[in-house]
Amino acid sequence: MTTLSAAKNRVYEVNVDPLLNDVPMIASDTIYAGAAVGESSSTGNARPLVAGDTFLGFAVATVTNTSTIGDYTVRVRQRGVVKLDVTGISADDDLGTAVYASDDDTFTTTSSSNTQIGKVVRWISGTTCMVYFEAANVRSI
Repeated sequence: MTTLSAAKNRVYEVNVDPLLNDVPMIASDTIYAGAAVGESSSTGNARPLVAGDTFLGFAVATVTNTSTIGDYTVRVRQRGVVKLDVTGISADDDLGTAVYASDDDTFTTTSSSNTQIGKVVRWISGTTCMVYFEAANVRSI
């Protein structure tokens, strides 16, 4: 690699919310608004999360790709706090507990082959809590 020896114009996206990202989708599927979105290990494209996927965020809107891989993108919120029902959460002392997804709408404290999406930041009641989440690609190094 060579360091710069002169100014270099770079192309930046403007007026883009850094918490949002548009990700190409797998073919012939629907990702619903509010769904946890995962990266398909076989195609590298977004799909409704399946246990073990890389977590990409939560879908902002419903998108149906009726065509081929990558013809449609889904906008995901990559970081934030979301209200979820999480199996295994039951009290204030669950703060900081890791939260995993086994599909696009099932959340648990059981890791096994599931995908970690975040941690409990506030317990509300029963299994309902607020979860801080981060997509894998925006997590700290």
